[in-house]
Amino acid sequence: MIAQATLSDVREFWDEASCGEALLLAEETDAGYAAQSAERYRLEPYIADFANWAEMSGKQVLEIGVGLGSDHEQFARAGAELTGIDLTPRAIDHTRQRLAFSGLGSNLQVANAEALPFADASFDHVYSWGVLHHSPDTRTAIAEAMRVLRSGGTFAIMIYNKWSLVGLMLWARYGLARGRPLTSLASIYARHLESPGTKAFTPAEARAMILPFATNVAVRAELTHGDLLSSGAGQRHKGALLDLARRLWPRGLLKRVATHNGLFLLISGQRI
Repeated sequence: MIAQATLSDVREFWDEASCGEALLLAEETDAGYAAQSAERYRLEPYIADFANWAEMSGKQVLEIGVGLGSDHEQFARAGAELTGIDLTPRAIDHTRQRLAFSGLGSNLQVANAEALPFADASFDHVYSWGVLHHSPDTRTAIAEAMRVLRSGGTFAIMIYNKWSLVGLMLWARYGLARGRPLTSLASIYARHLESPGTKAFTPAEARAMILPFATNVAVRAELTHGDLLSSGAGQRHKGALLDLARRLWPRGLLKRVATHNGLFLLISGQRI
């Protein structure tokens, strides 16, 4: 049976540590946040083009799930009229503190992505990186993101890709190696990837959630440092087999033949 997580379960998990905090944030100082951002964009260099910060000057931008605030800071530096929400007070505090170090501002508030506290058609651009797959009802969260986006407005949303190398590795460890090869990937993601109830979607499923609201939709998978075992991500899964895999992993080959099997599913388009 797939683990069913509540909003409280998700909030409790991420209020222990925001995404990337344990791995990348050494100290809550200006230098600490700068170092965290630098490493984040080294590991995930495709974020900048996807987020499209350079085109956001003067636009009303909503980020759903600000986390440690790296991307939020970039939107602020680009001159966006910026709003950010997160399910956890911890993330809002991190982001507010980060922006304050640079004299930047944003309308930041704790809120639920499934019930956004904004009027219809409030924003020119909606951005969310690796957040909505954690919401208990991802479909509702996406519908809410589209509700607050103006007609002709743009969006950039990343959710997890079902047929990823990360998912297959987790299945090998928690399904196959434990004598339960029939364990579904949905159950594996829900129980073993980050917060309780995490989900992953095929490109077709992602399109089906977005297409009622959008045009010019593009969906692509991106191989990540998690798929390539090229970072310290996945601390909760430590073990001798993982250490061995990091040494032997055929990264060069996977970059050529597994381009559709990255964990990140990048979805962009324009509101109808």
